[in-house]
Amino acid sequence: MAWVALISWIVTAGGGFVLLALWLRHGGMRQSGPGRKIRPPLLFSHFGLAATGLVLWIIYVATDSDALAWIAFVILLAVAALGWTMFAIWWQRRQALGPAAAPASTPELPAEQHFPVAIVTLHGLLAVTTVVLVFLAAIGV
Repeated sequence: MAWVALISWIVTAGGGFVLLALWLRHGGMRQSGPGRKIRPPLLFSHFGLAATGLVLWIIYVATDSDALAWIAFVILLAVAALGWTMFAIWWQRRQALGPAAAPASTPELPAEQHFPVAIVTLHGLLAVTTVVLVFLAAIGV
């Protein structure tokens, strides 16, 4: 189960890298002004904690240390909370814009509104799967 969780975590991270690259390419670091946007501290906290947890999980897989499994799981819960926060910002803004606003036609759109729905969905589903798999591995299933 630990290996399946590791693979799921790595694939989830791949989707996260795609979203991070899109956010950076569309000016995420330069976003300012009013309105709800995904701000750099939120995004980089999510990224940094996810990377830290993944490294700990890799060490856990190599050493079979129960303490590391639980530390990685707790970190993953924080990552998930930050991820849900970013998803809520993305979703609320997307709903407010309505279907008529195409990202390419609206240059003042926040960087995260350029995210493809399919990638956001896949990243989220894989993230939930990873949390469940890490928990199951931590309890010894």
